[in-house]
Amino acid sequence: MAKPISTNNTKISKYIASTQRPDGTWRKQRRVKEGYVPQEEVPVYENKYVKFFKSKPELPPGLSPEATAPVTPSRPEGGEPGLSKTAKRNLKRKEKRRQQQEKGEAEALSRTLDKVSLEETAQLPSAPQGSRAAPTAASDQPDSAATTEKAKKIKNLKKKLRQVEELQQRIQAGEVSQPSKEQLEKLARRRALEEELEDLELGL
Repeated sequence: MAKPISTNNTKISKYIASTQRPDGTWRKQRRVKEGYVPQEEVPVYENKYVKFFKSKPELPPGLSPEATAPVTPSRPEGGEPGLSKTAKRNLKRKEKRRQQQEKGEAEALSRTLDKVSLEETAQLPSAPQGSRAAPTAASDQPDSAATTEKAKKIKNLKKKLRQVEELQQRIQAGEVSQPSKEQLEKLARRRALEEELEDLELGL
């Protein structure tokens, strides 16, 4: 709230009148210089750019407001309304990439189907012509799952054999003077691991 300023004509000086505080006590009257503006009345500083943009009209000079009425945007050819050239180009690229990916997946699926059907015809040469041409899409997924399972088992067995060989080399080199019970069991299982690996590799 602006404080009332009273002028003393004899001394030509101004005074800010005494005011009451919220707790009931009074503030003293203060003398101020000529030209003093209370803090509440000081305008907020604005630089020249802010002043320029505030004074700038919304429309260019001479343009009527009717001419700026919003026009319903027409949908441009091949794309979303209001997209830039770059955005349209990016949309086309994404669409093309998606189509190529779908095409690649379809080709991979057809290749695996052909491969499976060829394997089945090679395994069953005495099968009649009609049964050879039957689609094998249903049996493709379990077969591939079994193949990946076998590949995992082979990889695991090779790892175990490698560990057994490393352990044997360490024992021969003298790094392990007294092998533990588990290490001896591992060495004893070597032949069984090799046989299992051979069986799996022949099964593939």
